[in-house]
Amino acid sequence: MLVDDASAEFHEFFERHYAELARLAHLLTGETDAADDLAADALVALWQRWDRLRQADHPLAYARGVVANLARGRIRSAVRERHRITLFWSRSPEKVEGPDMAAVLDVRAALARLPFRKRACVVLRHAFDLSEKDTAAALGISVGTVKSQTSKGMAELERILGARAAGDLVAGRRNR
Repeated sequence: MLVDDASAEFHEFFERHYAELARLAHLLTGETDAADDLAADALVALWQRWDRLRQADHPLAYARGVVANLARGRIRSAVRERHRITLFWSRSPEKVEGPDMAAVLDVRAALARLPFRKRACVVLRHAFDLSEKDTAAALGISVGTVKSQTSKGMAELERILGARAAGDLVAGRRNR
């Protein structure tokens, strides 16, 4: 009977949180196709530990942390792969710089430019409307780190998007 209860609880957890975890993965990686895979992989990892996690105070925070770690791994892997491809096809000894800054016009592109921790803090705080405490729990960092990384991330977004775009965003919030 215990296995059936655990299975039912996990199924309910899955149904309730899968879409949110996939959305988090999408916002962290910018890859629609990878988002479902990352959310599914996170839930498989959760299922493997469900006997302990179901008793935890915040299994969703743990799930968000698993998604964040999987997304970080995917991003690092992609960066390494792009670097290897660039080295392979490069005919000049010049170092390849980052993407064209002039092409960064929308929020997703700007988010993609942030370092992972800043991006994760901004996404969890603003897109998911999590508290600083919940964000810290999901990422396994201190509340102070969440505050500083969110602040720095927002400042970088303003720099990337430009003062006018940032002003439009602030004005849009005031008009709500």
